[in-house]
Amino acid sequence: MSRTIAIGDIHGCADEFEELLDALNIGPEDRVIQLGDLVNHGPHSQRVLELARAYKIEAILGNHELRLLNARRNNNDGVLKDYDKPTFEQLSEEDWVYLEALPDYIYDAELESIFVHAGFLPNEDWRKQPTSVTTQIQVIDPLGQPAKRSRAPKAPAWADFWEGPPYVIYGHTPRPKVYKTSCSLGIDTGCVYGGHLTAYDVEAKTILQVRARKAYARSRHLTVSA
Repeated sequence: MSRTIAIGDIHGCADEFEELLDALNIGPEDRVIQLGDLVNHGPHSQRVLELARAYKIEAILGNHELRLLNARRNNNDGVLKDYDKPTFEQLSEEDWVYLEALPDYIYDAELESIFVHAGFLPNEDWRKQPTSVTTQIQVIDPLGQPAKRSRAPKAPAWADFWEGPPYVIYGHTPRPKVYKTSCSLGIDTGCVYGGHLTAYDVEAKTILQVRARKAYARSRHLTVSA
């Protein structure tokens, strides 16, 4: 029986990604959707992309991929952060082709589910929301606008207000554990920060995780116990 499997933010953690794929025992009929931020922070972004292509994984555009693409499209490396630059320099033409094809989201009508990197602004049509929202939103600020946690640290998560349908499966906001509401599931569990890389089997509603081999980066929002 075929499966639909979502995988959270990888951020260059190729060893953990490969371990998770092995544990999942991916079959030819399975559909694997990665929720964006394949690259940056971790040690092996280029190998992550090689694995994604080898396993025919359908990835979604994350904010880290978007920044790299914007720098290349506009020939402007001034938009790159320090940790973007090693990734930018190591990517092959095949990698860039893969990144250019990433969609903002993937909707599965049969599952009545949508896979996206960051999320959506509640109470607005998800079909019409811009990339700036789908790749960036974490919380809803006091003015009702989409924001990152760093800019509105006391604001509630957008997912707390999402009533569906569709059911949203997303990454982008790292947490120690998966974040489940009645209409959404956040599965960025901070692998690159020493947490876990998480996979979710949509039909079976089960979680599979592998522990990070080390903390490759630090996050002010995520504390992982040893």
